[in-house]
Amino acid sequence: MFKRILVVGVVVAVAAAFMPAQTAEARDGYYRRGCDTCGRVVAIESAGRRDNRVGGGAVLGAIVGGALGNQVGKGDGRKAATVVGALAGGAIGHDIEKQGRRSNYYYRISVRMDRDGRIRTYDQHDVYGLRRGDRVYIDRGEVIPAR
Repeated sequence: MFKRILVVGVVVAVAAAFMPAQTAEARDGYYRRGCDTCGRVVAIESAGRRDNRVGGGAVLGAIVGGALGNQVGKGDGRKAATVVGALAGGAIGHDIEKQGRRSNYYYRISVRMDRDGRIRTYDQHDVYGLRRGDRVYIDRGEVIPAR
């Protein structure tokens, strides 16, 4: 009798050792077995500024401001109004262009992929409240929380 219990116990222990453990993520349903784009955040760092150059907004604003300033006054007053209008238009155009851009700051997010264990790095403007250790998936080159 004791041998039978011992043999059954050993068989159960060996079977349990070779069975894969189901993680909480797998039970929650957002983690699919074999997901090529799933992983876990390893690091998040602010990578600095991007796209802070003066572009078409300032140039277009300067042209429009100069043209409007040229309509005012006569002689030297017209020249001064053209210069002031170009400067003001350039500044206004630059501000409008800056407001239309996405955030100048971007983040470098490193993700350890589930499939092969490699660490991949992605640059993006928003971190969506992610922290180190969070489960994520990659959608069109962007790291998205797997909630």
